[in-house]
Amino acid sequence: MNKPASKQIEVQIMGQSYLLACPAGGEQSLLDAVERVDTAMCRIRDAGKVKARDRIAVLASLNLAFELSQKEAEGFSSSSFLPPEPTPLPGSTPQGELPDAAALARAEELVRRLDQALGSDGQLI
Repeated sequence: MNKPASKQIEVQIMGQSYLLACPAGGEQSLLDAVERVDTAMCRIRDAGKVKARDRIAVLASLNLAFELSQKEAEGFSSSSFLPPEPTPLPGSTPQGELPDAAALARAEELVRRLDQALGSDGQLI
C-alpha cells in the first residue's frame, strides 16, 4: 500500500526551529496553523507573566482549543436540532482578543496549583 506523499517544512515558533511533516498540498494550512500558534505563544510571553516555554505552550493551546470549540459550537447552533450556543466559560475572553490581567492571573494560579499537584515528578500520567 502506498503512503501519501509528504514533505518536511522547517518553521519557527517563538524563535525556535521545528521540522514538521506535511502532506502534499497542505503546506499553506500548516503554515497558517504555525502562525496562529506562534502568535498565541508570543502574546502570552510578551505579557510577561509566564516565562517557561512549556507553560506558554499549554496556555496558548488551551486558548486556541477554546476558540475552536466556540467556533464549532457556533456552527452546531445553526442546526435546528441542536440547543443554542453554550454560555462562555467564566473568565474566558471573546475570540480573537487577548486575555486580560485577571484571566492571566487565574491561569498562572492554575499552573501553580498544577505544579503543586504534580510535585517533583512533573508528569500527569
